Amino acid sequence: MLAVAVEEARAGLTEGGIPIGAALFAPDGRTVLGRGHNRRVQDGDPSLHAETAAFRDAGRRRTYRGTTMVTTLSPCWYCSGLVRQFGISRVVVGEAQTFHGGHDWLAEHGVEIVVVDDAECVAMMTDFVKTRPELWNEDIGA
Repeated sequence: MLAVAVEEARAGLTEGGIPIGAALFAPDGRTVLGRGHNRRVQDGDPSLHAETAAFRDAGRRRTYRGTTMVTTLSPCWYCSGLVRQFGISRVVVGEAQTFHGGHDWLAEHGVEIVVVDDAECVAMMTDFVKTRPELWNEDIGA
């Protein structure tokens, strides 16, 4: 599942944006409902984080229970709120070393959290933070 999110993160980086990707999977864990990447820079939309892009791509559903949000980076508070608001059951986090977002809070509220600490995700974000600190600081509100 993480491979889909990583592919999206790479696409964002290629487009000149922030390399964070996400995908929303059906309860079967195989079917991709939606996918996307952070498009804040490309679209000039501060709300277009990877998780929101994947969520929007999935479209309207009767319920999100049983679904899994896979993201290359620990979700920020905004995206953590989305997960909680819509009852997404599980979040798979590619890495939480460069940014420790709201995944602990989600776990405290019953969301299953799996932190992978994937070396490629860590390297992609570490390099981005080093080479584009102005975009990174803008994205995380620093």
